[in-house]
Amino acid sequence: MFRLDHKIALVTGGGSGIGKAVSLALAEQGAIVHILDLNISNAENAVHEINATKGIAFSHKVDVSEQQELRSVFEKIGKHDILVNSAGISHIGKADNTSAEDFDRVINVNVKGVYNAIYASIPLMRANGSGNIINICSIAAHVGLNDRFAYSMSKGAVYAMTLSVAKDYINEQIRCNCISPARVHTPFVDGFIAKNYPGKEAEMFDKLSKSQPIGRMAKPEEIASLVVYLSSDEAGFITGSDYAIDGGFMKLNN
Repeated sequence: MFRLDHKIALVTGGGSGIGKAVSLALAEQGAIVHILDLNISNAENAVHEINATKGIAFSHKVDVSEQQELRSVFEKIGKHDILVNSAGISHIGKADNTSAEDFDRVINVNVKGVYNAIYASIPLMRANGSGNIINICSIAAHVGLNDRFAYSMSKGAVYAMTLSVAKDYINEQIRCNCISPARVHTPFVDGFIAKNYPGKEAEMFDKLSKSQPIGRMAKPEEIASLVVYLSSDEAGFITGSDYAIDGGFMKLNN
């Protein structure tokens, strides 16, 4: 079950964090994986890991916020079956202390980046006769989080785009779903804690972990496993759905 042999997958932000875990998991299930990342070194390292286990992967340096740059890469790759939009950035701030520059930066990556990838992908999927788009969203699209104004806004847009794309292309056999994680333990989290809470790293890690009722953060591999399922033929009846993978955060935090 859940094999992806002969399928071609594109993963934006696939060189680190959740995106890297997704790239590795898709390759392990037999997919040919194209890793698109602004940090080409990260992308190449992920490709090396995949190739070392006899998987097949390729790296591409690309800025998802630049539509023509992204389209050129997609057209070069050509036919593909799966698109995973994982590229994204975070931001800390409320409405009255988020600068216009930071607001635009979050929109350009988290919103326009997803739109640009979908825009480039749909014609190729249409020509192929089917396709599967998976967007990495967030619980921030659904619940109020402290000091995450711009980030929450951007993930709300990703959720809305997921529904719209699923509706618009259902008759062309193009599915679109999204996944909404709570906190995921990635190098970004460790860096954030070290930068903002020097000397209190262990205390803050424990506090952030326990904000999920299950008592810990998610592992990137757990998000990747859900991506694998949604990418598979076994999930062929699923479109227009959002999957919370949040350790009970949205329903059990009371």
